[in-house]
Amino acid sequence: MESNNTGVRVIIVGAGFAGLTAAIECHRQGHDVEIYEKFAELKQLGDIISFGQNAGRIFHRWSNGSVTERMDPLSIKNKGFNIHKYDGEFIINQTHPKPPKESPIINGHRGELHAVVFNYAKDELAIPIHLDSRVKEYFETELETGIVLESGEKISGDVVLGADGVRSKARELVLGYEDKPKSSGYAVWRTWFDSKDMLADPETAHFCNQGDTFQGWIGQDVHFLFSTIKNGSDCCWVLTHRDLADIDESWQFPGHLPDVLELLKDWDPMCTKIVSKTPPELLVDWKLVYRDPLPTWVSTGRRIALVGDAAHPFLPTSAQGATQAMEDGVTIAICLRKAAEKAEAEAKSQDAITAFQEIRYERVKAVQKTGETTRDMWHKTDWVAVKTNPDLVKFPREEWIHGHDAEKHAEEVFDEVVKGLREKARI
Repeated sequence: MESNNTGVRVIIVGAGFAGLTAAIECHRQGHDVEIYEKFAELKQLGDIISFGQNAGRIFHRWSNGSVTERMDPLSIKNKGFNIHKYDGEFIINQTHPKPPKESPIINGHRGELHAVVFNYAKDELAIPIHLDSRVKEYFETELETGIVLESGEKISGDVVLGADGVRSKARELVLGYEDKPKSSGYAVWRTWFDSKDMLADPETAHFCNQGDTFQGWIGQDVHFLFSTIKNGSDCCWVLTHRDLADIDESWQFPGHLPDVLELLKDWDPMCTKIVSKTPPELLVDWKLVYRDPLPTWVSTGRRIALVGDAAHPFLPTSAQGATQAMEDGVTIAICLRKAAEKAEAEAKSQDAITAFQEIRYERVKAVQKTGETTRDMWHKTDWVAVKTNPDLVKFPREEWIHGHDAEKHAEEVFDEVVKGLREKARI
């Protein structure tokens, strides 16, 4: 689906999943959109990323499923999630019905999946993506908004979307102050590597020579998740644990395998076996930052909005951070189109921006909480209760999250939301 041109000029800062989705959706809804990204080239960085069915539904609508067809070979194909107690005791195999084709679950390498989306936006949709374009400042007036690059170039538009991540410069303009992150009290060691050493060891080969697998071990204040992917050719693991390190300057560092092995010394020996196969140079120590929910994602002039991590960073245990960023992009694009269709064109962009926040804010806040509740469910497990009911440690997959259709929802509620906002403004 592509709509007639609306004439709305959208500037997006950031070419991650939030920025790319917003750009693709704005293109679908008929807006003129361009992306500005500070990095000079696309690099396939990172490790595993998860997209729930609510994201798969969005991906599938792009060019009638051709994008999800490209993602499918890059995604995990496992026979369920095997959950263990930290000492190795098997608890339960958690399976789910295969999702419909139009709303797939996609778990794979962040960089590989990002490249699929980036190339789709740039090459197939011909969305202008300006790399090596670092934003120096944002501005807005009664008639327009825009950015100024470090080169001195000034770019103007009707709307600016700050999709510039957890270190967002746009956030400072929207809030009027610098919002510094805090330590969440947790960190994650994480990695992705070739499975050749796993296959060479008879004790670990079975994880890789029978297709994809997904394993988890749960302990006090620690959980360890391990996956094989692409028919067992690649491995990845993440280990969440307590960590109170200072994150004033950075929260991503090279990891040290001896630290991981020390933490796991009393765990199932299989965990140590897996970790020992990790190339040391590929281990990352990622401090999980926390931010209080922002009071607003919208600037005072209502022409600049934050989307994705710039507005609402997620804990990885939600498995929804990137997906919620995508829902942002869908919602803002539809709001801009529906506002542009109205006769009173004066405040079309401002109406759209305000409605976007109204539609998304409480849902995002509720989904964010699931990251904490899932982590706490595992880290404070009552193993006596689990003996009776193993379902207590299953990873939650609520229908209200995964069954949500952001496009349909925005189409249905926009008019009523705008009406309510205007009535509130008159009080």
